[in-house]
Amino acid sequence: MFPLTEENKPVAQLLLNSGTCPRCIFRLCGVDVHVPYKLPYKELVNDLQKFLETGKDELILEVPNPPPKKIRLQELEDGIDNLSQNGEGRISVTEDGNIASKNSNLSVCNVCLGILQEFCEKEFIKKVCQKVEASGFEFTNLVFSVSFPPQLSVREHAAWLLVKQEMGKHSLSLGRNDIVPLKEAYKWITHPLFSEELGVPIDGKSLFEVSVVFAHPETVEDCHFLGAICPDCFKPAKNKQSVFTRMAVMKALTKIKEEDFRKQFPCPPNSPKAVCTVLEIECAHGAVFVAGRYNKYSRNLPQTPWIIDGERKLESSVEELISDHLLTVFKAERRPFAIELVNPHRVHFTPQEIKELQQKINKSSNKIQVRDLQLVTREAIGHMKEGEEDKTKTYSALIWTSTAIQKKDIEFLNDIKDLKIDQKTPLRVLHRRPLAVRTRVVHSMETHYVDEHHFRLCLKTQAGTYIKEFVHGDFGRTKPNIGSLMNVTADILELDVEKVWTPKERDQGRLQKMERPPVLMYR
Repeated sequence: MFPLTEENKPVAQLLLNSGTCPRCIFRLCGVDVHVPYKLPYKELVNDLQKFLETGKDELILEVPNPPPKKIRLQELEDGIDNLSQNGEGRISVTEDGNIASKNSNLSVCNVCLGILQEFCEKEFIKKVCQKVEASGFEFTNLVFSVSFPPQLSVREHAAWLLVKQEMGKHSLSLGRNDIVPLKEAYKWITHPLFSEELGVPIDGKSLFEVSVVFAHPETVEDCHFLGAICPDCFKPAKNKQSVFTRMAVMKALTKIKEEDFRKQFPCPPNSPKAVCTVLEIECAHGAVFVAGRYNKYSRNLPQTPWIIDGERKLESSVEELISDHLLTVFKAERRPFAIELVNPHRVHFTPQEIKELQQKINKSSNKIQVRDLQLVTREAIGHMKEGEEDKTKTYSALIWTSTAIQKKDIEFLNDIKDLKIDQKTPLRVLHRRPLAVRTRVVHSMETHYVDEHHFRLCLKTQAGTYIKEFVHGDFGRTKPNIGSLMNVTADILELDVEKVWTPKERDQGRLQKMERPPVLMYR
């Protein structure tokens, strides 16, 4: 059943004469049923023509000297075969509201610029799918996104004003929100075609995204008049090549008065010479999270790469020893500020494959050992981070003092409980941590005398405490510190993490043995 009604005929005829495609006519008439949009383009043209032919003697349009319908139908069909032909004529609305007509040669739609014509056909869908299949990504579903040029919003607004004026003559009304958005109509048509071609469902929650970016250089200046009328809507942004973004244009269109818009932009919009172009077709997969536990067996191995002013200070790190293997297997990218599995092409692994990967990491170095390696969700990462500030760590440190000491000189440290210290970001990590003063708690300390210049200090602290700086003071950046408490110059020679207490385990009196807690390694 054809979706338009008798009251839609004047508007449909007006839009068709002005160079608007059948699908955009449906949109501008508020047709929100999916099925008509999915019909082949030639079939839509024929059905629309038959609809307009019915009762033509009763149809009154203020279009002087319209072209014969048989000629217009032939031109319309010619336009289907070659969408890039130039539309020579158009209808324009003069300032007094009358409609002036020129001989029309319909080709590229003056509203969607060919989006709902050429780019809804199976041939284009197959080209996109070929690109997807060649990308090498693993996926069981996908989300399809499109980016349209912002001038389409201007053209749609102009067409809406034309329809609104025409409907007003028949005591009818059409609100801006009654128009079916271009992106919605495009998805109605293309989603089933993509799903059929690739054999997977379209899922808005999928981590695998296929995106298509369209452009139309010929009409790029359509938006520029809005910049002069609504300058507050267009602010330069670092990551934007142009201030005329879709959101900025939409904001300006809500502010501009109808009469000001009509003075600056033709209603209906001019017919373009060519359809949109495809700037890029991209495939990307959402981040994959891998978590596990690790033990570090070297004091000369930092957690992260130690590079200052471009110079590497140590040859490797925990991050690199683990991540290098994961990055290879997942075929992913790593971001510079963290170890992440970004845009992984491979995402499906059996438990046995994960186990083999863990063994490969452990065999690669005697400085670390990994266990419980597993894929986890983003939500699981959030749970792991919960209570980080409440975790408690137990350390063992070998301390050196410049002044000779006796056992009695260190015993007072055993009596100190829940000592609050202020730590300014240490000099050694200032190149990768923001400058701030952090308050941490040293819950307890236990000393073991070694000789007149050495003692071992076992301490339990709040997670996030810089232990080395608590010992030597970091040139006064950590207050108080062991040196200031003892009134000596102190330094740390060895440091081992012995236990990690989570809040729950601390309350239950249980400890984890010589290991790090579950650690987010890759995102």
